Amino acid sequence: MPTLNEVARHAGVTPATVSNVLRNRGRVGETTRQRVLEAVAALGYRPHLAARALAEGRAPTLALMVSSIANPFYPEFALAVERAARTSGHFVIICNTNEDPLTGRAYLDQIAGTLSEGVLVTNANLDFADLHTTEARGTPVVLCMWERPHEPPGLPCVAVDFRLAGELAGQHLLALGHRRIGAIVGSKATGVHAARYQGFVDALHAAGAPKGRVKHALDTIQGGYTATRALLDADPTITAIFATNDLPALGAMHAAADLGLSVPGELSVIGITDIQLARESRPALTTVAVPTVEVAGLAVSLLRELIESSYGQAGKAAAPDAVTVPMRISSPPELVVRASTGVPRSP
Repeated sequence: MPTLNEVARHAGVTPATVSNVLRNRGRVGETTRQRVLEAVAALGYRPHLAARALAEGRAPTLALMVSSIANPFYPEFALAVERAARTSGHFVIICNTNEDPLTGRAYLDQIAGTLSEGVLVTNANLDFADLHTTEARGTPVVLCMWERPHEPPGLPCVAVDFRLAGELAGQHLLALGHRRIGAIVGSKATGVHAARYQGFVDALHAAGAPKGRVKHALDTIQGGYTATRALLDADPTITAIFATNDLPALGAMHAAADLGLSVPGELSVIGITDIQLARESRPALTTVAVPTVEVAGLAVSLLRELIESSYGQAGKAAAPDAVTVPMRISSPPELVVRASTGVPRSP
């Protein structure tokens, strides 16, 4: 593999000039720049990213921490992050924690600040103390999809008003005439979906409707399936299911099919997020869409700002600003009505 020095000799310039051309920095004449690019093409030179990171103390990559790459939301979000990152010449490393804090800590220890110069974190079940430690070492961290805009997490974040998402879902079912509504929460009572469920409960309370039964389940299709069977076994008069995420909502529709219940004729189902599967299911799933692409762009932009501000003129990492912790708030969630919700069945 050709080296930077070989490219420089071939082009008749210094290695520093080749570096400036490849990084699009410094003052290089157009004739010289073209000569360097021709030498790069002729020799088939490719920069060694790991070596560059070690030499400069910076890496052209960002790390994206996700809890489970098997959840279809995360590949969709990762694609949006990758597209946003490429506009600034960054690559993205996907770090799948499999909802294991120890795996997440290992990623932070081995990648943050070495292979990546910044970390984006979704609901990856990471200990905040580990994230603060990473930040204190000079590697910026941004939380994506923070679900409680009115409760800042103490770390830079992009927040989405998921309480509003739950409220919109509840209001939609109430407007259709449903009053016996079961709820599936894809986390523990105090988990990441708590704000979504609270918004749903707030909508019921405002309308004077009963709270109804609730099941906490795994945030999966199977979790939604099992929870729906349990809800309907406990109360066969339930006419609608609210799920705090699309996957459990899809599981609810599968359970309805196995029970011989038509959707939405005998059971309405609504979720939150608007993943691709929600649009492709039959019937198509009514859901409350969150601005996934917008959040990805905001998160990458904020992380880039933090990366640039964390480096002094000498290129060394500076101490993070402990006084101002930035938060970006996305556009509000929006109800997307499809075929899985309708008026309740006749008693």
